[in-house]
Order: sequence, then structure tokens, then C-alpha cells
Amino acid sequence: MTRHYALDAIRAMPWAIQPEWLAAIEAAAERTMLSPDLEKLRENGNAARYQGVMAAISGGGSPLQGAKTATVSNGVAMIPVMGPIMPYANLMADICGFTTLETLASDLQVAASSPAVSQILLVMDSPGGATVQLSDVAGQIAALEKPVTVFVTGTAASAAYWLASQADEIIMDNLAVAGSIGIVCSTSTQVGPDANGRQSVDIVSSNAPNKRLDPSSDDGQAQIRAVLDDMEAVFMADVARGRKTTVANVQKNFGQGGMKSAKSAVSAGMADGTGTLSGTVSRLGAGKTPKITGKPAPRRTAAMQDLDMRRLRAQEG
Repeated sequence: MTRHYALDAIRAMPWAIQPEWLAAIEAAAERTMLSPDLEKLRENGNAARYQGVMAAISGGGSPLQGAKTATVSNGVAMIPVMGPIMPYANLMADICGFTTLETLASDLQVAASSPAVSQILLVMDSPGGATVQLSDVAGQIAALEKPVTVFVTGTAASAAYWLASQADEIIMDNLAVAGSIGIVCSTSTQVGPDANGRQSVDIVSSNAPNKRLDPSSDDGQAQIRAVLDDMEAVFMADVARGRKTTVANVQKNFGQGGMKSAKSAVSAGMADGTGTLSGTVSRLGAGKTPKITGKPAPRRTAAMQDLDMRRLRAQEG
């Protein structure tokens, strides 16, 4: 039986990502580039949207000195959050065009420190990704003193929405979608004698019944689900804090693991409005800030203290 160690590594971590993208990442890890999972994604237009958004970002300003992906125009630093989100740069991330939290965190810090930047715009089209380091970067976004806007060009799902929820405002394209709040773990069990005899099992956190349409729920999955529920609690608490609402409201009205259209997301309080990318860039470039101005709001002060404490604990560990 052939052992796929890359696939083992993927299945060893929980994910906050749309299901077809997790299947595609697993397929890429196995180098089955003709997999139906990948064909499904090729047909959905994501690649074309990605190229269009990246062209709009690069054509709308000049490279931000010291940043890897950001550009700056009229004081607005534009940082792309495109494709699946991974913790660190690696060969698969480079080949597949993923966003890495390592690069995102670095570019956020450069933008926060640059005198040429007065506002930060995250341009987002992402199905989500791995949960490793995700909460720390979400805390970094919440702690930034400069105003942060997220513009969703296509999708802000799961891990991507986790990050977006920490911004001062979320603006969505009229045809964009957001949500998929919940944690999933993809694993497998041996049911046959060879490599073809493995059966995949997806387990989702309790408050995301729509994360998978027919999740298996026997007693052997209870312990894994308990871990996912603990992670989901952090996810929902961050979303509630970022969106200035309650965890109960997030659980009830933010999709329960499903996606919401732009109009429904705004109505539910998951986003702040709809618009266009060019209009949002123009508005921010004209100095029209989102929710905060001047001194950090109490949420940002608390977020900065929490982020400092996490970094201290990491250094001590």
C-alpha cells in the first residue's frame, strides 16, 4: 500500500474551509491533477476571478516597499487574500496560488508601520483554509490601529470570514457570498486491503450542521468532535467580538455553517454593505474611513493586549 505522507499531514489538522476546496487540496497533495474535485474548481471561474482581482490590485497602485504582495495608492494599502489559506509558504502553496498567513501577517505589519499608508484594504476571495496560526492573525487584524476594510470580490468562507470579521468594515460585491462558520476534520479509515480500500470520513463541529450535508455521527467520532467544538468556540467568539454581537446571534443567524449571499449577509449583520472594488478603493483613498478614527477603539485595545499576551506565551513556550 502506498503511503501519502502529504495527505496524512493535511488530515492531521482541523480546517475551516469549504468542502470542495479541502478535497482539491488533498487531490493536489496526491498529485492527482486530473481529479474530478480539481476539475470542479477549474470550472467555477475562480482562476479567472483571481487573475482579474490581482490585475486590479497591481494596476491600482505601486508596490508597498517591504511587502511581498501589497500595493499602495492614495494612502490605501491593498493586500490580497486569495485562494485557500495556509499557515506557511511551501511548494504546494506556490504552485496552487494559496494565501499564506506568514506572508499576510508580514504585509499587515509593513502596512501598519508605513508612513505612506493611512488605511488598509484586504481584497478577499477565499474558500478558507487551515486553522493553524489563524486566530493569531485574526488578533493582529483586530489590533491594528489603522482602519481596516475587507472587500469580498467572490467568497469569504470559513477561515477567510474569520479574518474578515476582525476588520472595521466588510463590503461585498453584489454577487459575493460569505459564511461557512465552523470547523471540519477530514480523516479516513481502512475498509479494504490496499490503498484503494480507504473510506474518507468528514466530521464537523456541532453548530455547523450545513458544513457537510450528511455527516457521520457514530460514537467513535465524539472525541474528535469535542476538539472541533472547542476550536469552533474560539472561531465564533472572535466573529462575535469583531462584528460586535453575541455568540448566540452568530450561532443562530450567521449561516450555521452554510453560506449567505451579499444581501443576506448584510441583513444578518455579517457584513456592512455592498459595492464595487474600484468604488471602495476610491472612497478609502478620499479619506473616508470605516468605523473607527483616531484612538483605537476599546475592542482594538483589548485585541492588542491579547495579541501581546499570546506572543509572550509563545516565547516562553
